[in-house]
Amino acid sequence: MLLENKYYKIVDRCGEGLNAVFRIVLLPDCDVYRGHFPGNPVCPGVCNIQTIKECVMQLTEEKLLIGTIKQCRMTAVASPVVCPEVNVTITVLPIDRGFTVTAAIIDTERTYMEYKGDMIVDSILP
Repeated sequence: MLLENKYYKIVDRCGEGLNAVFRIVLLPDCDVYRGHFPGNPVCPGVCNIQTIKECVMQLTEEKLLIGTIKQCRMTAVASPVVCPEVNVTITVLPIDRGFTVTAAIIDTERTYMEYKGDMIVDSILP
């Protein structure tokens, strides 16, 4: 399931080539936040990883699968209440069958997630 326009919305994108910063708004009415956690919504790590993957897919114009996660650190708790807008910074390097991705979810005050890993082109998806 894609999360764009359900869990988050892209409001801006800047950068050159395979380096970009996506400005996103976290959508507090998403069902994910009702279950994680009622009255105190937080961004689940798996949704942060999916958000990064979807931004990389837009950047590369490829349908991707997560191949290997080399590092994934949650360094602060993100929440649509505390930080309704965040930046997803991405650096992508082409490799055989895909891309090495370095990314972070940040705002002006803190880093919420740091991610490094390989994403492979999914030749099966339509």
